[in-house]
Amino acid sequence: MIFLDFHKTKLKLRTADEVFDYIISNLQKSISDWNFFVDWQKVKDNVSKIETELNILNSLLGKDHLDNKFIDLIKEYPKIRKALPILVAIRNSQLKERPILNVKDGLNLEVKNYLFDLKKELNSKIEKELLRFFSESGLKDIFKDRSIKNLVDYCLGVEVGMDTNARKNRGGHNMEDLLEEYVKNICNKKGYKYLKEANAIKIKKEWGFNVPVDKSSRRYDFVVNNGKELFIFETNFYGGGGSKLKSTAGEYRNLYDVLKGKYKFIWVTDGLGWESAKRPLRETFDYIDYLTSLNVLENGYLDFIFS
Repeated sequence: MIFLDFHKTKLKLRTADEVFDYIISNLQKSISDWNFFVDWQKVKDNVSKIETELNILNSLLGKDHLDNKFIDLIKEYPKIRKALPILVAIRNSQLKERPILNVKDGLNLEVKNYLFDLKKELNSKIEKELLRFFSESGLKDIFKDRSIKNLVDYCLGVEVGMDTNARKNRGGHNMEDLLEEYVKNICNKKGYKYLKEANAIKIKKEWGFNVPVDKSSRRYDFVVNNGKELFIFETNFYGGGGSKLKSTAGEYRNLYDVLKGKYKFIWVTDGLGWESAKRPLRETFDYIDYLTSLNVLENGYLDFIFS
């Protein structure tokens, strides 16, 4: 790392060890706001795509002789097949990677996503398999005793539950949003320009700089142009530990080598996950010029970097 006057005057830190310890001891436990928990627009959009089919299926709730009525309804309205997987909280695309076990056939596994594919014409085999799905998944009993009052409302709840799987990605976006506030403020203050999620082509087109990349898919989180040179930012947040943290630290050492001598590279990372991966983080901290955290940014780090 480059030891800045900022560390000494603002944070009262005297050595690289003290700077690193300060970063670790001030890691953020969370960066979640209330928008983090549910992406309501995504939930509503997903349900609206099958709302008609769900309303048709509502006609089966509380009925007797469900096997025949279920198949008759599918024959009359084939499109309702596409709405069936979400009733058991799975997407048809996910069934491609999750074969279904049939114990009666000696532990045989079979991919069943074709049952809900509208391109597959309904036949006796598919009808039989759909009835098996309806019964063994528990839907038949739920439909019969009317535990569910309305499938549209029910699927809104299912989508909310499934959307929690996307929270990890939203955590990354939250970190980008937080960093953007600091970047935007310093650019407004000093009259600089910045790009968000910019690849080499976009940077070349906007400003004429030829920026190398370590991989073809690389999009830099933020790139700041002060009129003379570029400052390239990458950011992430890790609330929990894991092997990915070590590889991430190594990735940014490699990226620093790619950019070294051409552009300034600043890695802003945070999250309690780093408490279990201090060693790889320290190796990168010692190797690259600028590695920092949200707490350090909050204390005016960028004013010193851009001074």
